[in-house]
Amino acid sequence: MKPVAIFRHSPTEGAGHFALFLTEHAIPWQMIHIDQGEAVPADAAAFSGLVFMGGSMSVNDDLPWIPRALALIRAAHARDIPLLGHCLGGQLMSKALGGVVTKNPVKELGWGRVTVAESATAREWFGDIREFDSFHWHGETFSLPPGAELLLSSPHCANQAYAIGKHLGMQCHVEMTEQMIRDWCENGADEIAANLHSPAVQSAATMQAQMRDKLPGLHRVADRLYRHWLHGLAK
Repeated sequence: MKPVAIFRHSPTEGAGHFALFLTEHAIPWQMIHIDQGEAVPADAAAFSGLVFMGGSMSVNDDLPWIPRALALIRAAHARDIPLLGHCLGGQLMSKALGGVVTKNPVKELGWGRVTVAESATAREWFGDIREFDSFHWHGETFSLPPGAELLLSSPHCANQAYAIGKHLGMQCHVEMTEQMIRDWCENGADEIAANLHSPAVQSAATMQAQMRDKLPGLHRVADRLYRHWLHGLAK
């Protein structure tokens, strides 16, 4: 099997639980360190699937790798090579496939409840899960690209996840681990402090106090989504 390509855009925003999931299921994967200057591959067909992680930049920033990533996403979509996006990754997918990324009404930083849409497609991805506590860290939001179906919403962000066939784009973070949360709280201390007035922003202490209770449930949701996504991998 060809490896799954995982694109890392920030040193602290790696694959987290997703990498553990792939390893447990004996799925080969390759990390592409965009944050270290590695080039965006030219050929999507070299991989069984493409996975884009988070990052502090905007997809609307003038960065040399962004147009290349958007072109790779479009090429993979055209060849039906499965795409999976986490936060910035979901925004990259949206922009590449005809959506737009704009400022969200408020920042979402920390734990927050998301609700699963009432649709057949949402049932395919989430099974009997109706709502769950996810982790969030974003100030922008994506529109649904043409052909996408809404899967998740939250009170502070209408578009939390969408599917286009076998492709899944998410605004929320289901890939979190305890260490990732600690790292984000440390690196994002100034951002948290500047936005504590937001109804969707928690303190670092609250985020970390809740993670041991909430992470097992989040991982169960992630495992469900990742298992469904694996079905579409190119052999």
